[in-house]
Amino acid sequence: MIGSAVAVIAIVPSFPEIPISCDKDHRNVLTFSCYENKAKQEMPMPIVRDPLEPKISLWHLLAFYLRFLREKAGLSLTQCGKIIGVTRSTVSNIEAGRQRPQEDQLAKLDEVYGTGRLLQLLLWFARNAHDPDWGRQFLRYEEQANALRLYHGKTLPRPFQTEDYMRALAVAGRSQDPDETVARLLARQQVLLDRDDPPFFYVILEEEALRTCVGGPHVMKAQLTHLRQMIDLPNVIIRFVPPSAGAHEGFDGPFQIISMESRDVAYAGAQYGGRLIEAPNEIRDLWATFDRIGAKALPEDASRALVERYLEQYT
Repeated sequence: MIGSAVAVIAIVPSFPEIPISCDKDHRNVLTFSCYENKAKQEMPMPIVRDPLEPKISLWHLLAFYLRFLREKAGLSLTQCGKIIGVTRSTVSNIEAGRQRPQEDQLAKLDEVYGTGRLLQLLLWFARNAHDPDWGRQFLRYEEQANALRLYHGKTLPRPFQTEDYMRALAVAGRSQDPDETVARLLARQQVLLDRDDPPFFYVILEEEALRTCVGGPHVMKAQLTHLRQMIDLPNVIIRFVPPSAGAHEGFDGPFQIISMESRDVAYAGAQYGGRLIEAPNEIRDLWATFDRIGAKALPEDASRALVERYLEQYT
């Protein structure tokens, strides 16, 4: 996939320096300043960081190419930001791969750089391709989330696990280093829960998550006690789907929807890894799936009482 994208870029003809003009008859003209190309040549733009390695993923390729086009056009980070309606730091984050560009932003840059729809197409392929660096990006999205909606099956989700419950799962999963795995998960949990403004959690679980005795009775008693305390937090809703609800779309596997200030992304779990989802149509489908599963779940009060009943078994 990456090789194909590079081949497309290679045939894009070299375009001339984009003049900054105040001609009102040209809609593609950058209007925030007027200067000559000669001045640009006399004052080269400083190199503030090394470019990304474009062979790592299509996201890296897109970020690399965005920087290449901007510098070829002689635009500063601030000038590019004015084109797409963002700050200088946002452009820098996009070009460094720390933030993902949006389709409307790339449509504006395609128009200015004369690249047809190439940037928008690269975005489409990046969103739909497997990203080997998805895990790091997923963690960044979680840290920015103002709301997390999670559907889980047989186990309690990571943000609500005790240390012993985590360890039991790590051992059962044959982790090569359970201590390292638990330390890493606890650090991620702390970043998520100990924020000044912790995200809103809406969690839908199978009742089987309460029934499955992970780590033995002592571990489960502590875990359910912790879960019962979490249910009372104002930013947490936890509901359970009883076995009587029958088959539903959640049987395909766990997933979560991460809502940030500007957009939503999602994550779908699977054996030997998962997939970060950024395509808007797929995210809309997951929203609908989450709502349909939720329609089969017990109300909040009944879900709270269910946890208490299972907790009594370990008392």
